[in-house]
This record gives sequence, C-alpha cells and structure tokens, in this order.
Amino acid sequence: MAEQPRFIVVGGGLAGLMTTLKLAEAGQQVDVFSIVPVKRSHSVCAQGGINGAVNTKGEGDHPDIHVKDTLKGGDFLNEQPPVKGMCYAAPGIIYLLDRLGVPFNGPPEGVIDFRRLGGTLHHRTAFAGATTGQQLLYALDEQVRRHEAEGRVRKFEYWEFLGIAKDGQGRCRGIAAVDLRSMEVKAYPAAAVCLCTGGPGIIFGRSTNSMINTGSAMGSAYIDGALFGNPEMIQVHPTAIPGEDKLRLMSESIRGEGWRMWVPRDGKPWYFLEEKYPHYKNLVPRDVATREIFKVCREMHLGVDGKDQVYLDVTHIPADVLRRKIGGVIEIYEKFVGDDPTKVPMRIFPGMHYSMGGLWVDYEANDKGDVVPSARNQATNIPGLYAAGECDYQYHGANRLGANSLLSCIYAGQIVGPAMTLYAKKALGDEGSALEEARKRWRERRVAIYKLRSDTPENPYVIDQELGDLMSDACTVVRYNDKLRKAEGKIVELKGRWKKVGNLDDSPRANQAVTFTNQLWNMLEMAHAMVKGALLRDECRGAHYKPDFEVKPAEGKKPQDDPAFMEKWRANLEKWNKTTIATYKPEAPEISYRAVPYPILKPEPRHYD
Repeated sequence: MAEQPRFIVVGGGLAGLMTTLKLAEAGQQVDVFSIVPVKRSHSVCAQGGINGAVNTKGEGDHPDIHVKDTLKGGDFLNEQPPVKGMCYAAPGIIYLLDRLGVPFNGPPEGVIDFRRLGGTLHHRTAFAGATTGQQLLYALDEQVRRHEAEGRVRKFEYWEFLGIAKDGQGRCRGIAAVDLRSMEVKAYPAAAVCLCTGGPGIIFGRSTNSMINTGSAMGSAYIDGALFGNPEMIQVHPTAIPGEDKLRLMSESIRGEGWRMWVPRDGKPWYFLEEKYPHYKNLVPRDVATREIFKVCREMHLGVDGKDQVYLDVTHIPADVLRRKIGGVIEIYEKFVGDDPTKVPMRIFPGMHYSMGGLWVDYEANDKGDVVPSARNQATNIPGLYAAGECDYQYHGANRLGANSLLSCIYAGQIVGPAMTLYAKKALGDEGSALEEARKRWRERRVAIYKLRSDTPENPYVIDQELGDLMSDACTVVRYNDKLRKAEGKIVELKGRWKKVGNLDDSPRANQAVTFTNQLWNMLEMAHAMVKGALLRDECRGAHYKPDFEVKPAEGKKPQDDPAFMEKWRANLEKWNKTTIATYKPEAPEISYRAVPYPILKPEPRHYD
C-alpha cells in the first residue's frame, strides 16, 4: 500500500491555518512551517474586521454589490471570478467564524453587528472590537490543534522556508527549511506546497507590518521561477502613527465609528474629505484618502503645526462607545503617543501597509464566472506550488478595500486546500534527488554567508535601511519616472554591495545576522520588480499614482458627463487594464502583461464624489 502523501503549508496566519484546516478535514497529512509561533503571525495585527454582505441592517446589501465595490475599489485590475467567489462565500464565512467562537460585537440577543469601512455605502464589516485578526487567528488555530492532537498536522514553529525543491520536470516536490534555533537545514517532501507567508512591508523600511514581513519566502519562490503579479501595486494606509522604529496602524475601524479628519484653516477646522467627497465623506477608499492627505500636507502645506500630519478626530463620540468598539486602537495610541484620543484628536499620516501584488496564481471558472473545484485554483505557474493570502495577487487589483484582506485569506484557504488534494491525485512518481539537491544547495548557501568577508565589508542592516528609505520615497503614494529610474539604478548598486557584505555573527545557533542577510537578497530582487513594474506602467490606477499621466474629468463634471474624458479613459483602459507579470532574470526583471478579462462587470470610471 502506497504511503499517504504529505502536504506542506508555509505560514501560520489566517490563509495558512484555513488551508491546513481544509486539508486536514479531507484526511490529509499536513506539515505547517512558521517563522514564529502561529499565534504571532501577522494576521493577529488586523484590526478593522471582515467583510460580508449579510445585510442585517436592512440596507439592501447583497454579494453582487460587494463584488462591484471590490472591483471598483481595485480599479478593475482584480481577477473577477475569484472576487465573485470570495464575496458570495463571505456571509457563510462570517457565520462559520461565529460558530467557531469568534466574539463578534453585537447586542445581547446574539445578532452580529456590522460597521462601515471605506469604499462602500453599506454596513458590511463584522468585527470583534479592534482585535478582529487576533480573534479569527485564535479560533482557526484552535480547530487546527484538534487535528494536530489527532496526528494529522505537525507544526514546525521557528522554522524558516528557504526555497522549494524541484524535480527534473520542474515540479515542486517539497521545501528546504532552516531551524532558526539550531540553524540546521533540512528538506521535507510534499505532494504539494502552499505559500501563505504574507506581505513584503519591510522592503519599505518603516511600515505598519510586523518585522517578520520581509517577503523573503515570496522572493525566493520568484527567484526560483514563480511569476510575480502586479508587483508595483502597494497600498499606503491613510492613518498611521509615525515612529522612529516603525509605523503603527490606526485602524480604518475608527472611520467606521464616525471619525472626522481635518486640519486648521483660517482659524477653524477644515474637513477636507467631507467637503470634496460629500457622498462617501470620510469613507472613501484608502488610496483616495491617502492622496488627499498628501495633497493637504505636501502641496497645500496645511499639515498640523506645519508637519506631515492631520487630525483624526473621534472626540465627539462617547468615550464608552469608543472603548467598547475600538478599545485596542485607543490603547495603542495612548501607549505610543501618550494622549487620550477620546479627549484629544489623534495626529496621523499615511504609512505603507499592504501589497496587492503577489505571486501570480490561477483559477478555473465556468461560463457564468463562478470558480469551480479544480487543481488550478490558487496554483502558481510552478506545478505543485500554490499561494494564498497577501502573497497572492488576484483579489485586490490596484487597491484593497478595508476588511477584504481577512476575507480573501480565509476564502483562498478554503479553495486551495481542495485544489492541492486534487493535484496530488496525479501519479507524481518518485521525487528523485530533488530533496537532497535542495538541502545541499541551501546548506551551501548558508555556509557561504557565514564565510562572507571583504576588505571593505558592507553591513546588511545599512543596506536594508537605504533600501527602505529609497522605496518609501520613490515607490509609494506619488510616483515619478525620473525618481523610479534613479531608484532602479540604486537597487542595482545595493545588489552589488550585498555581494560585499561581511558576516556580523559567527554563532552556530540562533544567528539572526545570517538569516537576515539571506532574506535581504530576496528583498532586493522583489524591490527591483516593484520599481520596474511601477516605472513601466505609465498611468494612474488605484494606489499607483503618476501625476504626469493623470486623466481627470473637467471641473464640476462627473466622468460619464465629460465626452473628452471618457475618450481618454477608454484609450487608457485598452492600453493598461492588464496584469503586470514580472519574471526573474539575474540582470533585471523581465516585465510582460496579460489582459484582465471582464466576465462579470465591465470597467467604469472610478469616482467617489
């Protein structure tokens, strides 16, 4: 009798745990690798909530409206069938989580409460205070631990994914990983591997991401041949607390509870979002709010006290309501700033937050645009390698709506588990020497990093700091081609300097310097793809904003009422509504494009007036 195949899931956040859960429920054996204990995965930091058109408030909300809001929010660069599948699955996911014990806010009779977030006119976001990510993560981990106790799941915590093991036919047959305590490199077999390793925020230096979010696993897969979709699409969250060490998120849930954003002008508060967007007011999508804050501070020079900051005001909301609904956010501000937001307006500024781009993944849909069970769902271009969560590209297009991230992680996990099972039904045969070659390759690379020496040694942490400053300046809110060209040249220089790095620590155990030096190379390659993608996309779309290529309707007119604008918009749609595909090449990424199909909703001009 053939031995039952094992599956590998890399990452223990929401996408990883749901993938693991679906595999284990199907009776499969699963190995979960996580760089930290799974309960410390970055999903734990999500604050705002999870979207689903449950319509408990009688507003006429429906999954079709959720689909339209998501596609419009992403400026129609999303893959439409997966978005439809996600939005239609959302109400069931919320009720599933409720039954798993997630303490969603709501009245005593047990009805789940919903709040509004940006980019929608409906109360669609279920929430557990301001710690929704933590509650969801703990609930899913509790279910995975049942299977762990029954022997179907093994957890490898404090293990880092180094790279995939490919056989002679280019199929993924397992992974190489390192024990971050003993520094021992091992290879593990798998019938299929799913990367659920989150985003690459640390490439931008200071961000709202956890320090583990280097994107190194995604970068390693990209270097090994996985395609990188829409690498230039980076989300900058409108509300964060600037810090010397990192940026701290002030959740969009505050918007949902009635925040007002303003700056002083002519001796009184100027509510600039409410004035410009009277329909959506303070609940415009994140990219729109972020650009308005930049305009107020950088162009109009109206930032509070002349600095890059605006007021985020909730002092008009009763303190007991704030403590009950967004207590976690209030505590963060009190701890790191020292002021009580229930009494004094918060001072905030945008900060890098999320990557809409990620590994290119596939799907299979029928003629109605419905995703159907298939081994293709969430599959990368490397057979046997899958991706889900923030490290895949297909759900959010050019801009993500708040509270769609937790939903996309869980939905992707729900469909990728069965897809991996279907893939494994193929007769894969023996993996041959793939595992041993992967183990040898990565062991030799680690040894080589230990031996790095130079007459003029470079410090990897200095290179990282320069990379973060460079990316934040050139490749976030406002982008100009001259700065992007200089940034690409600088990244090439940093890659050259990486080869002259001197090893900072010879310790054979828990060596963080060696680990980070290896991660830094993957970060540099990903940054190169991001900058190259941004440089070549000469348009404005979602979070990708190039003022030199902006097309705007005439003052006071809606897009559809301006024929000249509509003609330019259609020409731009024809040219640029395409997925950017980055293919790794040692010298520089190779950029190509794939048209985005519209089986569900035709694109329309994006406006929120």
